[in-house]
Amino acid sequence: MRLIRFSRNDGPAQLGLLIDDKAVALADLVSDAPADARSAIAGWDALAPRLAAADASGKGTPLAEVKLLSPLDGTEKMMAIGLNYADHIEEARGEGLTIPTEQVWFSKQANSLAGPFDGIELPKVSDKLDYEVELVAIIGKGGRHISAADAPAHIFGYAVGNDVSVRDWQTKTPQWVLGKSFDTHGPIGPAIVTADELGDPHGLSIKSFVNGELRQNSNTKHLVFNVWKQIEELSKVMTLKPGDVIFTGTPGGVGLAFRPPRFLKVGDVVRCEIDKLGAIENTVVAEA
Repeated sequence: MRLIRFSRNDGPAQLGLLIDDKAVALADLVSDAPADARSAIAGWDALAPRLAAADASGKGTPLAEVKLLSPLDGTEKMMAIGLNYADHIEEARGEGLTIPTEQVWFSKQANSLAGPFDGIELPKVSDKLDYEVELVAIIGKGGRHISAADAPAHIFGYAVGNDVSVRDWQTKTPQWVLGKSFDTHGPIGPAIVTADELGDPHGLSIKSFVNGELRQNSNTKHLVFNVWKQIEELSKVMTLKPGDVIFTGTPGGVGLAFRPPRFLKVGDVVRCEIDKLGAIENTVVAEA
């Protein structure tokens, strides 16, 4: 299944499923369905069979007539791993960054969460705005000390993400949090594709484009630490909960690595796409 949030005619947000290019509200399929994504994810084992059995014929609104919102209306944690593709590690080496032998984690604050077609802001305080296409994993079953072998059972689903980065703010302190957490700098979507529908996430084409120009082009099989190992590592430290978001790393081709760097400007359009998950497309806008 493909979980979405959407609005019609600037109306209130609705939680729904993407079915045959239509947005179908969960409430139109199951009358007592949760209204928020995290509640739906937490109760998915009971909810999913009811949704699957519901008759969706004649229901829903064509995608062209709705606005797709972030498929999550909030999250407790957004964690992201850095330097997790070999080609991106080589780029980082050229920037003088230390090459890790352990997983490098940072927090991407929840205020950065944005929709799949929302604008991403060029901050007033920097002109070094960059893109990073990433596979995003969403936790379904929470837990602590989850083994890599058990990790697949703890994932609800996957989405396309852009770990938008403000490079000078990322490197002005040893911690990357500020440079990764500006408002609007975490768009995800267009839907959360449930883990049972996607299958193994470690063989997906992953690409980004800026104004139609291919910038990043790789495959998730090249993750240095795969998704299961990431969950194992994180859960040694913190209790993972339904709706928690994990940005799993970006491949080479980011704007910082060009000579000279090719940072984003107002009006630039960034498209991030991953095989079987779809694409998000965000236009750079000036911070209000």
